[in-house]
Formats: sequence, C-alpha cells, structure tokens
Amino acid sequence: MGSARIVVIGTGYVGLTTGACLASLGHRVTCVDVDSLKVARLAAGQVDILEPGLEELVSRGLATGRLDFVVGSRQAVVDAEAVFLCVPTPMGAGGAADLRAVEAVIDEVAGALPPGCAVITKSTVPVGTAQRIRGLLGRTDVPVVANPEFLREGTAVGDFLNPDRIVVGSDDQPAAHWVAGLYADLAAPSVVTDAASAELVKYAANCFLAMKLSYVNAVAELCERLGADIESVTEGMGYDRRIGRSFLKPGPGWGGSCLPKDTHALVQVAESVGFDFSLLSAAIQENIAQRDRIVAKIAGAVGGSLAGARVGVLGLAFKAGTNDLRDSPALSVTAMLAAHGAEVTAYDPAVGGEQPGMRIVDDPYQTAKGADAIVVLTEWDEFRRLDWTYVAELMHGDAVVDTRNLLDPQSVLSAGLSWLGLGRPRARVLAP
Repeated sequence: MGSARIVVIGTGYVGLTTGACLASLGHRVTCVDVDSLKVARLAAGQVDILEPGLEELVSRGLATGRLDFVVGSRQAVVDAEAVFLCVPTPMGAGGAADLRAVEAVIDEVAGALPPGCAVITKSTVPVGTAQRIRGLLGRTDVPVVANPEFLREGTAVGDFLNPDRIVVGSDDQPAAHWVAGLYADLAAPSVVTDAASAELVKYAANCFLAMKLSYVNAVAELCERLGADIESVTEGMGYDRRIGRSFLKPGPGWGGSCLPKDTHALVQVAESVGFDFSLLSAAIQENIAQRDRIVAKIAGAVGGSLAGARVGVLGLAFKAGTNDLRDSPALSVTAMLAAHGAEVTAYDPAVGGEQPGMRIVDDPYQTAKGADAIVVLTEWDEFRRLDWTYVAELMHGDAVVDTRNLLDPQSVLSAGLSWLGLGRPRARVLAP
C-alpha cells in the first residue's frame, strides 16, 4: 500500500504513538487535540509523555513533513482517507466504559468526512461500539472499523512497530482489509474479522492478563503460608509453553490505564447479555484483597500498627518506565497507609509535584530518613543499585518490604536490615 492520508484524533499515549508510528511507516498523519497548548508543544517537538523513542519519532515526523498537529477535528478530516479515534474511554458509572468522548468526536466530524473515509476505533471500546458509531454517523458511505491497540506503556513504540499481531474488524470486509494494509510494512500476522470479534479481542486479552496477575498474587500468598518459594514455583510454571513466563511476577496489585477499566467494562458487557462472569469478578476482588494484604504486611513489619509509623515509599507510577499514575496500585497502598495513620515519604524517578497523603522527595535516600520501614512499590531498576548500608544508617527501623521482589535480599540483609518479599519464605531468605 502507498501513503495514506490519516487523521488521528487524540494525542494521549495511544494517539500520539499511533500517529508518530504511522508517519514513520510513510503515511501522512495529522494528529488532532482539543488542548491548544499541548498541540503547540507537540508541533515544536516537545513530548511530555515518558515513552522511550516517542519524542525521536515525533521529531522525525515533523522534520519529514509527514506529521503535523492541529486543533479541531472537523477541518482536519475533510480530505482524510482514515480517521483513527484515540480518545479516552474511561470507566463510567457502574464500571461500564464512558463513550462520551467518542460520541462527541463523531458528532463533530460526521458531516465533514469524505465518502469512503474509514472511521477506525483505536481506543478500547465495548463490543457493539462500531455498530453504535454507524448509527451516530447516519451515513452508509463511511465504513467503521475496529482496530484495537496492544501497546504497553514504557514499550509502546516497540510494541507498535514490532507487534505480536494486528487485529482489524469490520462488517465491511473490504474496508477491514484496507485498514490492515496500512500496516503492510510490519512483519506481523493479521487477524481480519467482524467488528464485534475485533472489539472483544482487546477485552479478552487484557482481562486474561489481569486474571493471570491475580492468580500469581494469590499463589504468592499461598507460598508464604506453606513455606514455598514463589520464584521457584513460577519458574517451574513458566517452562510450560501453555503458560509462559510473562505476567507471573507477584506485586502490589495490577493497575494502570487499561486493566482496571477493561475488567470492569467486560463484567458490565457480560451482565448486559445475561452472563455472570464470576471468574473475572473474582480476579477483580483478588486484586483489591492483594492491596489489603500488602498494607497488612507493612503494618506487621513495623510492629503491628501503622499509627505514627514513618514509611518510606520507593515508586509511585503503576509500572517502571512510565510516569503514569492512573489507577496505580502504589497510590492505592500509600493512601491506605496514610488512612491508617502512617507518615509517608515517597520517591519516584518520573513523578514529582504533590500527591495527597504523602510528601514527595527528589532523592530516594530522603525516604529513609527516620523511616521505620522502606517499601518498594514500583520496579524501577535504580532501586536495585541503592547503597543499603547508607539506607540503614538513615533509617530508624530496619524493615524493607519489597512488594516487587526486585531487590537482592542479601544486599539488604548485609546492611543489617530485614527483607520481606512476596511469596518468599523468611527463613530461606535469611539463611547465610
């Protein structure tokens, strides 16, 4: 396929990555946003999202003239061949996806779209959204296509340019195949199907990963009670090709911009057709229980009560490599610590400013000053390289609670501190 004239509406993680990457594939891309200041910064090559490689791609697209940024969707789409909808679809009332941003865009562009222009949902949307958009458009000459994204924050550019698969669905099969052709230069299998199936693929994949994470967190708890080691257990599981190694690391719970809203949304979709998706509901409840267990573990490490305890927190972003705080399990845990009367001091290499219920510092060692416990909540590599002897000198207590099993326990123990991970038996960790 040759170069296509593409409009991407929305410049968040998904929209900006989509626009910059499509431009790198040779397409002519206009990215649209309602925020004029943000558009001006992007047009000057200034990217505020922490995403490796993204700023370079944006700069290259601007330099080649294949990428530009504007305010206002209606004028931007008048000569478009494809319009990607990359607007927020947050969790709404009762857990269902809130599609007001999608509907607002459709209302704005419906009359301006040229005949044959494909309207493509890139944002995660419930099954039936393509059909709903067709009704809102009120046009039979504009195909609607579902093309879900599978981008991980922190590796979004690599995921886009080296995908596991490309999923495209539409009840207009020629349009679906044309959209799949936009990715022709990428060496990845394509799944071209109907719209409902494509929409469900994204939810089914994300919810499976959420259940896998809840499962391994539950197994880690079982390991602690039975004296087993979660690292040995997951190693033994991971060699099974039917299971694989990914998403088998215990942690303080899953979060971020996708898994919480997608799990709740799929439960709502299931309920709308009379299906009780109790398996997925249990995974959501297990995720809530995991955060309660983490707080209880921290309380135990400081003597049983968090009232008046000084807790130093390492990591606030929902995962390393990003500055995204949306539904971060670290924020949930710190909020619970503060609610129990703890004094929280936190550091994250990508997060500054102010957060309720805690003091943010710009040096990881400042979290240790007078602390009764240090808690690792995000798996930043730099925490592995801390001078734990110095940390011990700064602390009042000696507890290090590693909710990511990130640190080398011996390095912590050699500094005279105690180390407590997830699913790791204390007796085995403390053995010389």
